[in-house]
Amino acid sequence: MLISIRDLRKIYRMGEEEVRALDGVDLDVEKAEYLAIMGPSGSGKSTLMNLIGCLDTPSSGTYILNQQAVAGLDDSELAHIRNQEIGFVFQTFNLLARTTALANVELPLIYARVSASKRRSLAKEALEKVGLGDRMKHQPNELSGGQRQRVAVARALVNKPSILLADEPTGNLDSRTSNEIMSLFDELNTAGHTIVLVTHEKDIATHARRTVRMLDGKVVEDTNKQPRGESS
Repeated sequence: MLISIRDLRKIYRMGEEEVRALDGVDLDVEKAEYLAIMGPSGSGKSTLMNLIGCLDTPSSGTYILNQQAVAGLDDSELAHIRNQEIGFVFQTFNLLARTTALANVELPLIYARVSASKRRSLAKEALEKVGLGDRMKHQPNELSGGQRQRVAVARALVNKPSILLADEPTGNLDSRTSNEIMSLFDELNTAGHTIVLVTHEKDIATHARRTVRMLDGKVVEDTNKQPRGESS
């Protein structure tokens, strides 16, 4: 089991009011799964994503990631887990504007203190994996929106993380480019990458093999479908 979450709760206090952003969530994710988390605004899906991504800590409950208990770790330990275990893809790409695609992809490796020659080799490999081997020296303003998101995906993959965590990854893309990015995620999952996708768009969620729906901080539906290419 890659992810095991039990009775996870996140409570915010606003004056005397208590907001239960997560209210007792149980969730298991196997290696190489492709999971979409859906729900309306305020359902808790973004809070759950932040906790899975070690960007925040729960008020109570347990979260085990790759056999390590995460819930009680301090900030520096969480930062290490994020760098080693989780690749992030955001709606806004989050690329450095005046830096080449190659240098953008190298960033997580700098934080991991990987040598310069090894960084370059791994970054080139990641860019080739997402179909941008011929765009390594281009800066973000020289790339299309879809190409920028591919750079972001390459950066997320470069540390060979346990999970690829994507937050509304097609939110800033047109429908044709969105389809291209989702096809890339399909290919990555087929190659064995575990993907957790947060989206409010049904057509994007259909790419996942499993969909979890949230409402009022709880999981209200958890459905699987037969993986593509699997014969009965």
